[in-house]
Amino acid sequence: MSDDHDEENGFDAALPDSLMPYDSWIEESYRQVMLHALDYAVEHGLPGDHHFYLTFRTDWPGVEMPGHLRAQYPHEITIVLQHQFWGLKVDRAHAVISVGLSFGGIPSTLVIPVAAISAFADPHIRLALRFTVPEQPPVAAAPENVVPVQIPEAEATADAPAADETRAEGEAEKGEGSQVVSLAAFRKRGPGGPG
Repeated sequence: MSDDHDEENGFDAALPDSLMPYDSWIEESYRQVMLHALDYAVEHGLPGDHHFYLTFRTDWPGVEMPGHLRAQYPHEITIVLQHQFWGLKVDRAHAVISVGLSFGGIPSTLVIPVAAISAFADPHIRLALRFTVPEQPPVAAAPENVVPVQIPEAEATADAPAADETRAEGEAEKGEGSQVVSLAAFRKRGPGGPG
């Protein structure tokens, strides 16, 4: 259809600014897609060649991770959930994800608030979702009736990996020689528009 035909039908090529928060609704829907994928992995495991890249802010309130990892990745890290992870849990009530991974042969449990996640990808199908995470987390008073989730620092279980196949890549502040997993090859138009 031509632009002339669109104009005849009342469509304008330039869309007006919305007074409704469509962008945040779409982003919330994409976060739900990510949570459904993680729920599926909890229930059924990862089928075929599916695997997940999860990028999150390490400096976000509520992120629990070993101190040496936080020192190495003070702003952001990307973890890979593929062969060597265990104890994956999605706690929707507290809006956190927890997972066990091995870093340098040391088993560790990470607790990640959903709000801290900036990207989710399943490279097998070239799916990548990017999320807006404010530079500064919102400051809010803690609700009185909320009990903090306590997860042990390391869960060494029978199904914990013996080999260190887990890859972690992150972004150190000011580019101090760290590596970043590029999701550009998997990026599709998401809530933030083209990457």
